[in-house]
Amino acid sequence: MELEGRGAGGVAGGPTTGPGRSPGESALLDGWLQRGVGRGAGGGEAGACRPPVRQEPEPDPDYEALPAGATVTTHMVAGAVAGILEHCVMYPIDCVKTRMQSLQPDPAARYRNVLEALWRIVRTEGLWRPMRGLNITATGAGPAHALYFACYEKLKKTLSDVIHPGGNSHIANVVKQRMQMYNSPYHRVTDCVRAVWQNEGAGAFYRSYTTQLTMNIPFQAIHFMTYEFLQEHFNPHRQYDPSSHVISGACAGAVAAALTTPLDVCKTLLNTQESLALNSNISGHITGMASAFRTVYQVGGVTAYFRGVQARVIYQIPSTAIAWSVYEFFKYLITKHQEDRRAGK
Repeated sequence: MELEGRGAGGVAGGPTTGPGRSPGESALLDGWLQRGVGRGAGGGEAGACRPPVRQEPEPDPDYEALPAGATVTTHMVAGAVAGILEHCVMYPIDCVKTRMQSLQPDPAARYRNVLEALWRIVRTEGLWRPMRGLNITATGAGPAHALYFACYEKLKKTLSDVIHPGGNSHIANVVKQRMQMYNSPYHRVTDCVRAVWQNEGAGAFYRSYTTQLTMNIPFQAIHFMTYEFLQEHFNPHRQYDPSSHVISGACAGAVAAALTTPLDVCKTLLNTQESLALNSNISGHITGMASAFRTVYQVGGVTAYFRGVQARVIYQIPSTAIAWSVYEFFKYLITKHQEDRRAGK
């Protein structure tokens, strides 16, 4: 008999077939017994009769855990790519925003909305006119956003979401906004830099510096608080979720842009030193935030503080959506690659 051939009574050699047992059931029980012998103490019954433990595959590292092992270089590379892409894609809208913030625009540069402005600029001034000054912006956006996101990640962990108050190249802002203005005499970045330096001195590049910082503090505070709040709602487990990054980024950018438009109008005025607006300013040059606020009010009243708000919001919605989705994607991609290398995959 099979019972005698397998041994008398020991569980390891016990019966695997019997009345009412099918061959499949016997094979399954036999497999259990063989695995149980290896797990039990000395092949005893307590180890032999235990069902096999299912071995679950090791899950990939959770996304929210990845940034803990991410290096500063990871945040900088992801931030640089996000910044360059954001500014390059949305630059034509930024050009329209600069013009719509003009306090006393030329009759040929009065626009009802963003689409009309783009159409008229392209039709009357050439296809590439809205892109003038892009090279200086892209050059400044890479390193600026690399530091911007790296500082954000560091400060977020250590100071509970205290925000780094700056993400732009200030000199690049001055140059690109002068090149974006209607009838701008500058065709190349070098021409603009040389003319400003010769006619107004080095200080011209920093007239809106305090305004830039003053604007960025509330803008980034509102921006990041809104983004984090929406992430808690749409993505509470903080996994890599492109749709939540796009929605949160777009909404955060729109809210921050709308609320800080008055500061942006003043910054544009300080950067461009708009000639028609200067006629209402006794000093000849507008210097400092207080002077800019007075001039804006003298020229256009309270409503002037919200010139270009439509273009600014339209610019920020896709801009911040692109920035956050690209940044989160590259942060995830680079860090996961580093994790895989450490794991020897």
